[in-house]
Amino acid sequence: MVAAEVVERVTMEGISVKQGKPTLVRPAEETEKGLYFLSNLDQNIAVIVKTIYCFKCDDNGNERAGEVIKSALEKVLVHYYPLAGRLTISPEGKLIVDCNGEGAVFIEAEADCNMEEIGDITKPDPVSLGKLVYDVPHAKNLLEMPPLVAQVTKFKCGGFVLGLCMNHCMFDGLGAMEFVNSWAETARGLAISVPPFLDRTICRARNPPKIQNPHHEFEEITDFSLTTELSNDEMLYKSFCFDPEMLQNLKLKAMEDGVLKRCTTFEALSGFVWRARTKALGFQPNQRTKLLFAVDGRSRFNPPLPKGYFGNGIVLTNSLCRAGELLDNPLSYAVGLVQEAVNMVTDDYMRSAIDYFEVTRARPSLSSTLLITTWSRLSFHTSDFGWGEPTLSGPVALPEKEVILFLSHGKERKSINVLMGLPASAMNIFEELVHF
Repeated sequence: MVAAEVVERVTMEGISVKQGKPTLVRPAEETEKGLYFLSNLDQNIAVIVKTIYCFKCDDNGNERAGEVIKSALEKVLVHYYPLAGRLTISPEGKLIVDCNGEGAVFIEAEADCNMEEIGDITKPDPVSLGKLVYDVPHAKNLLEMPPLVAQVTKFKCGGFVLGLCMNHCMFDGLGAMEFVNSWAETARGLAISVPPFLDRTICRARNPPKIQNPHHEFEEITDFSLTTELSNDEMLYKSFCFDPEMLQNLKLKAMEDGVLKRCTTFEALSGFVWRARTKALGFQPNQRTKLLFAVDGRSRFNPPLPKGYFGNGIVLTNSLCRAGELLDNPLSYAVGLVQEAVNMVTDDYMRSAIDYFEVTRARPSLSSTLLITTWSRLSFHTSDFGWGEPTLSGPVALPEKEVILFLSHGKERKSINVLMGLPASAMNIFEELVHF
């Protein structure tokens, strides 16, 4: 079988981006003030996520891009007014939003080149792509960073890039996608097709809390394989493209011994990547290893979360085993563990996870862990602000070295790019293993 294609880094380190003066964009109308509740599902993933959207402007040009997008932001913030507030700490010691209407941060910028010179953005590159997203100066922690920061960078070719910096505690991937698409619809003068449902108290912890399930996602694993010593190696970030034929062959390989009757693309790819990464890092056979990934709980809650739920509707599920078990058994073993983790996510499990945080305030541990986050089903590529759909879109950086990202790829979005970082020596081994 042909190996997964490795997309090499193309940097824009030599490109100069001149930023204008940042402004605050407030909702176009008066909005509700006061404190806005964030659920325990929001508390667990308060990390900054940076994404970019590249637009070609063959006919319209980019002269009015900043003006149109800023004006639409003012209007869409009327519906998504917590994004114009600021994070603070509640009396219970949790994150909460002060809806003070201070505004989202907006900035226009100009690049001294054509947009094509950015290169292929299918691999996170925080040094170069980071120039397309505004960093609020002197912001030392999450509380000092606005929930939403937007930068529009114009290029000489007439194209532009929208760079967004958003806090994951405000929404998960689906919620972020619905917000960006609502913003784009507003820019085109359309009504919002999926209005946000703002009340997150429907995901409030029970009183008294009931922890009914084991929650190994929070478990700290001792790393006696000394993989921390590999951290002295240079970290390499690469993208591996799995086309539809390769994905189908992975599924067949996972089922070839007859243990599994069926499996999804996500399950097969996750099991394969978990095994290959574990081997590449040289885990000892008795070393315990954990797989974490998010499952969309919207339809799994009873009753299901309302359409347009503005917040994190995902819950982390997990699988735990010894490295020897993972590597000595066929692929079906790893994929079976992934299936069990998916099926574990029920209303009881999710309510138990919410209550677990209420009691312990614990956060998921990433020691000896792989965390897979999946964007392959999210239609960020459909956000049309009036210049057509973006030609490219994707993340600027991976939030942690333990995180791997699945992104849809190709014209029909049927391929999956696996974006990841590993120490150089481990990455060389991983590359050999994808020649399956």
